[in-house]
Amino acid sequence: MSGHGFSNADTGNKPADPYKQANLDTEVPLDQKIKDLAGFMTSNKFSMMTTRDSKTGYLLSRCMALAATESGGIDLLFHTNTESGKTDDLQSDEHINISFLNSTTGDWASVSGTASIVTDRDLVRKHYSPQLKAWFGDLGDGVHDGGPEDPRVAVIRVKMVTAHYAISTKNIVGKVVDVAQGAITGKPASVNKLREISEQEVRSWRSSSH
Repeated sequence: MSGHGFSNADTGNKPADPYKQANLDTEVPLDQKIKDLAGFMTSNKFSMMTTRDSKTGYLLSRCMALAATESGGIDLLFHTNTESGKTDDLQSDEHINISFLNSTTGDWASVSGTASIVTDRDLVRKHYSPQLKAWFGDLGDGVHDGGPEDPRVAVIRVKMVTAHYAISTKNIVGKVVDVAQGAITGKPASVNKLREISEQEVRSWRSSSH
């Protein structure tokens, strides 16, 4: 089996993916990359959480609200019901992807990592919101009431391994103009800052005092 990735074109010495080359932002320091990513995720709040279905093996995504971040912004916390399907998925396979999208600006983020299910009551209480009762319900037995002591209420902790994201460099008008010009001239649109946070950078961040 070949170790090479998929390719369907030979462009010689010209970039086969000129959009990425035109928008890739490699000069920004790590602390700024993480600050911008964390700020985007926190302000966006709603994400798609992708796990591998424990029964079928297929990838499955669902919308999740970000509860908090840890480790200086790279690790993500989400509330969960311990009896839901996603906890079965993560018990079977800890690998996870969290993605965010701002449909107005086109900014997006993708965080790949590993997840664990935390039932520690101190952590649950710290990030608990009364609005969670709407999702958990009160079963009327004095225990499973959707409150912070309900044993069903837990936290999914996502530990980042790598991340990719894009933030806008132009407003919506500027983007439209740039894309239109690109369609006419063939010049790739330069509208985003495409950034990557590698495994090595994540390890470096963790080893510092964050």
